Amino acid sequence: MEKNLWELALDQEKEKEEAHNTDESAVFLCGSKNAGKTSIILRFLDRDEAPKPTVALEYTFGRRAKGHNIAKDVGHIWELGGGTWLSKLMDIPLNPSTLLHTTLVLVLDLSAPNEMWFTMETLMTAARSRIDSCISDMKANDSKIREKLHKKAWERVGEDHPDKNMLDPMLIPLVIIGTKFDVFQDMDSEKRKVITKTLRFVSHVYGASLQFFSIKQEQLISKTRGLISHHLFETTASKTLQTDYNKPLQVPAGLDSLQQIGNPPLSEQDIGRVHAKNPMELWKVAFTGFFPQENTNNPGTVKDPAKDAQFAEPSIDKLRMQKDGELDNYRRLSERRAKERNSNGSTEMYV
Repeated sequence: MEKNLWELALDQEKEKEEAHNTDESAVFLCGSKNAGKTSIILRFLDRDEAPKPTVALEYTFGRRAKGHNIAKDVGHIWELGGGTWLSKLMDIPLNPSTLLHTTLVLVLDLSAPNEMWFTMETLMTAARSRIDSCISDMKANDSKIREKLHKKAWERVGEDHPDKNMLDPMLIPLVIIGTKFDVFQDMDSEKRKVITKTLRFVSHVYGASLQFFSIKQEQLISKTRGLISHHLFETTASKTLQTDYNKPLQVPAGLDSLQQIGNPPLSEQDIGRVHAKNPMELWKVAFTGFFPQENTNNPGTVKDPAKDAQFAEPSIDKLRMQKDGELDNYRRLSERRAKERNSNGSTEMYV
C-alpha cells in the first residue's frame, strides 16, 4: 500500500530525529609515557599517519554506521599524555555527565617494567578518586548511583565468580593494554613470566580486560581494535582466552582465576618476612622486588610544546621571539646596572 504525503512526511521527520539521537560512548586512554597510546588510537580509526607526541589532553572521535539508518554511533576518544604527572586532567573526560558511558583504558609499556607498577598505581589511584568524586556529585540526582555502578561491575566480571571475595572491580569498565609486545617477547623468560602473572592478577582483581599490543603485528592490532570497538560501539566482544606467557595475552574480564594465575613470585622465605595487608600489596612487593621502580612523575622531562613544530604558528612565534629578545635585553641591562651600583658602593637592591 502506497503512503500518502502526510505519512511520507512523518517518516522523513522520524529519520531526521534518529540521525540526531545517536548513542555516544567514550574511552579514556592514559598510561606510560611513549607507550603507544596515540598509535592505538590511529590504528583503531584506520588513519595511516605517523603518531605525534601528545601534549596534555587530546580529543578525537570515531563514527560507526547503525545498520541501514542515517544515524551513526559517535565514539569519543580522550588521550592523556605525559605519563602520570598530568593525572589531574582526568577531571575533564571523567565527570558526572560522562561517567556512565566511559571506559578507562590503562596503557602500560611492557618493555619498561621498572616504571610499570608506579605508573599503574598512580593512575589507578587517581582514577578511583575521581570516580568517587563524580559519584558524590551525582548522588543529588540518584542516591543509588554507586549501587547501580557496583551491580554493573559485577555483571562484567560475573556475579557468581569463585574469586568474588578477593576481587574489587572498577566501577566503570577497565581495559589494560600492554604495548610493545615485539620488544617484550625478546626479554628473559623469567622476566616475562613475572610481568604476565602480575598483569593478570591486577587485571583480574580490578575486573579488567587484558590485551597485549604491538604496532608491528597486525593480528594484535586487529584484536585491540575489536576490544576498543566493543566498548565504544557495543560490538561483540571476543571471548578468546590466551594466558601463555610465551604468547600475547588476551584475557577478557572475568575469565581468569586466582588459581590459574598462581602465587606471586616470592620464595617461601620471602613470604615469611613480608608484612602485606592484602594480596595486592603482596604482589607489589614481589614485582617491585624483581623490578625496582623508577619515579617517572617528572614534568621537567616533558618537551615544551611551544617549541614543537606540529604547533607552529608563524605570526605568534615571531611575536614571542621578539618578546623573548626584549626580555633578554632587559635582563642584561638590569644585571649591568646592578654591577655598577655595587661598584659604587650603593646598598640599594634591585629585584
